[in-house]
Amino acid sequence: MSHFAQVKNNLVQQVIVAEQDFIQTLSDAEDWIQTSYRTRRNQHPEGRAMRGNYAGVGYVYDAIHDVFYPPQPYPGWHLNETVWDWEPPTPYPTDGATYVWDNNTQAWQATEMTILGTQG
Repeated sequence: MSHFAQVKNNLVQQVIVAEQDFIQTLSDAEDWIQTSYRTRRNQHPEGRAMRGNYAGVGYVYDAIHDVFYPPQPYPGWHLNETVWDWEPPTPYPTDGATYVWDNNTQAWQATEMTILGTQG
């Protein structure tokens, strides 16, 4: 069994598990594109990445590059076409604290839990 994404207007509508033979019997078989649940950020544990990412409902299918990628999470984030994922304008801090993206300031903000945890 394999995973297939139904794509209409370059957007994933649904993902199902099916045999290739079944997909070929569908009247809209050309709308179904195979995806691999083990592919993430253009990597696969066994070295055989398929179409950038495992497709999810709402994901974009780029037919020119033959990849799936998630919808843009925030304005200002850019699509990294090496890993087919969105990246913020500033990298996530690596100090061990927990942060959330604040779209108004276009910066990472420490979460309340992190702030409480550091106060002591």
